[in-house]
Amino acid sequence: MPVLLFLLVVFASTLSAAPKKPPTAPDPTLGSISGFVEDSVTKETIVGATLSIKGTKLGAYSNKSGYFSISNVPIGERTLVVSVIGYQRKEIKLVFREGEALKMRIPLVSASVDVQEVEITARREDDRRQINISSVNIPMQQVSQMRIGGESDIFRALQMLPGVLTSSQISSGLYIRGGSPDQNLVLLDGMTVYNPTHLFGFIGAFNSEAIKDVELIKGGFPAEYGGRMSAVLNVTQKDGNRDKVEGMAGVGVISAKASVQGPVGNGSWFIGARTSYFDLITGLLPKDPVNPIPDYNFYDVNAKITQDFGADDKVSLSGFLTKDKLSLSQPGLDFSVGIGNLAGSLRWSHIFGDNLFSVATLSASRYNNGFDGNNGGFIFGITNSIKDYSAKLALEWYVNEKLTVKTGYEGTVYNFTYDQNFSGQQTSNVVDTSNNAVQVLDVWDNVHSAFGQLNYQFTDALSAQVGIRGNYWSKSGLATVDPRAALSYVVNDNVTVKAAWGIYHQYLRLASLPDFSFFDTWLPTDNTVPAGRADHYILSVQTRPSESFDLNVDVYYKNLYNINELNTTQTQSKTVGQVFYIGNGTAYGAEIFLQKKIGRFTGWAGYALGFVQAQFDSVNRGAEFRPKYDRRHDLKFTAMYKLNDRWELGASFFFQSGQSYTGATSQFRGSLPGLENGRGMIVPSQRWGLRLPPSHQLNLNVNYNTTLFDLPFKIMIDVYNVYSRRDIWFRYYDTNKPVPEVTDVRLLPILPTVSCEVRF
Repeated sequence: MPVLLFLLVVFASTLSAAPKKPPTAPDPTLGSISGFVEDSVTKETIVGATLSIKGTKLGAYSNKSGYFSISNVPIGERTLVVSVIGYQRKEIKLVFREGEALKMRIPLVSASVDVQEVEITARREDDRRQINISSVNIPMQQVSQMRIGGESDIFRALQMLPGVLTSSQISSGLYIRGGSPDQNLVLLDGMTVYNPTHLFGFIGAFNSEAIKDVELIKGGFPAEYGGRMSAVLNVTQKDGNRDKVEGMAGVGVISAKASVQGPVGNGSWFIGARTSYFDLITGLLPKDPVNPIPDYNFYDVNAKITQDFGADDKVSLSGFLTKDKLSLSQPGLDFSVGIGNLAGSLRWSHIFGDNLFSVATLSASRYNNGFDGNNGGFIFGITNSIKDYSAKLALEWYVNEKLTVKTGYEGTVYNFTYDQNFSGQQTSNVVDTSNNAVQVLDVWDNVHSAFGQLNYQFTDALSAQVGIRGNYWSKSGLATVDPRAALSYVVNDNVTVKAAWGIYHQYLRLASLPDFSFFDTWLPTDNTVPAGRADHYILSVQTRPSESFDLNVDVYYKNLYNINELNTTQTQSKTVGQVFYIGNGTAYGAEIFLQKKIGRFTGWAGYALGFVQAQFDSVNRGAEFRPKYDRRHDLKFTAMYKLNDRWELGASFFFQSGQSYTGATSQFRGSLPGLENGRGMIVPSQRWGLRLPPSHQLNLNVNYNTTLFDLPFKIMIDVYNVYSRRDIWFRYYDTNKPVPEVTDVRLLPILPTVSCEVRF
């Protein structure tokens, strides 16, 4: 109760901190400027633009809403410099008068990314507003050139970052710095997405045509984000073209897509959709009974409408829908999977003054899945859904050129349903709700969080960020406090050293079958299990060897408490504590990331060395073991080259240690009394003690730009898995035969595709 009262007090103070005028009177001898940065044609707001007052150390950057604020500008004639990758650098002559607060919408003209015009300004000011450590932004211009199967894909770009792993090429979960997929917070326009990809990992659930900004924070994220222990993926959808109606349509060998956008009222709208017909393609291929190709299809829809109500208010309504289905049949094993997302958000951004900005969000999200199969006569299945209804309020106060304050509140109502069948029989054994046990079958719960965070620039070189986040879970009565801190020291214009520390608690848990890690089954933390916790320690050196290159080195260490492994021996559970084994672990490693964002040749190279260890009293006889997703070495290269206005070339390559799996030491055959024949049972070896062979793959693509009936037209040729290495998805033991056979289920072979798209 004291923690709840604390949260209510913080929330009340948050609301009271929103006056029409800032609480401190401005210096009459100084001026200020605030407003939005936008595309000169579409009027789409631009995220991450840097702004600086020439000849001073004053500056800012545009936030996720495109808003910026610079205060305490000396009066007189000044030059405002604005730059961002993909747009022409702009200088604006302004006259600042005593006590005057200028408000502007700054249009930028789009420029080709091969033009070496981008000048990075106000880099130090970025850290004053928020110290970004272990944060990666991939320009959408680069994403549009990275194509797999005819798709320019955000998720594929994320998978090609060092320290970002998947359990396989068909995995839908991101394993970041030793954290499992449920430890990543995925936000799309403020709404939580519980499965961010389609089942085949080379196609993400986010249509790149609908996205304008992607930010991945791999650790040490600030107090405004909570509820997860590992990382944050923050994605912002396009508002739409405010000037004219335009669209695109594309078709490829395995998928097709279309999008349309345009103005409406005092704003804009956007809608985009994709669908696959991969199952139709595989139906035409020769059947391989030993290594069959799974049948698979998906579709997704993104939509958004935005309206301005005066100069200080903007309201947007966003929607997101996905559906996937996969099935596989081969000797000894049959299974099928279906998953889907449905989410929507209503956001209101408001400017209280020239230095106080707020965003309020109402969102709803539903994720459901189903999994059933037959392995050697053993029938299994899971159905699961999670719904959340959230309200968020965040305030950002640019106090002065040295101090920025953020504060806010978040409340979420959850509904969980879960039904599992590990009995081996057709009849499902659902989670028991008798004897007043905590209901796992149909559970309602609510979570309240409040945060406060401030950034202060002590000197031109040294800045600090401190924050605290409080959380309260009503059903389990859990209350946690998460302090966080970060430092940034600018050695010189090209070298910055950063450090971060923080405590992160988590309420949700992910149950997945060991050999099917792509399948996300969400459960709450009840009073039978403690909340998960991670302590982050990060040291980062960010350098700029030249104007075109960024070179970053990160070293991290994480203590992991109350993490979980699925208890597959439990066929009927009364509590969440009976579904999982609970243990502790550590994760540590180093990452090197070299990135080139401008020029005809762009891309990046990265290497990550990671170690993960876990210990559960009831697993592996209590001895430490490495989890399934431990891949010790991770080497990745991505390159894009714009030969001329017509031709674009691209390539990506990765090499990773093989994923872990549990082997077998022996077999026995069990049967019920009176029955002659039983079924074979495998005695497992050390938990995840063996490794599959290393995983590696090369992908190539060529894009040709031309016109069709005077409309921009692009032809794309992609070769997925160039040398046709069919990595092992998982390994199982066929016990139907007198001598058990070790069988490998393999992933996709070489997949050349041709696709095209037209814009109108």
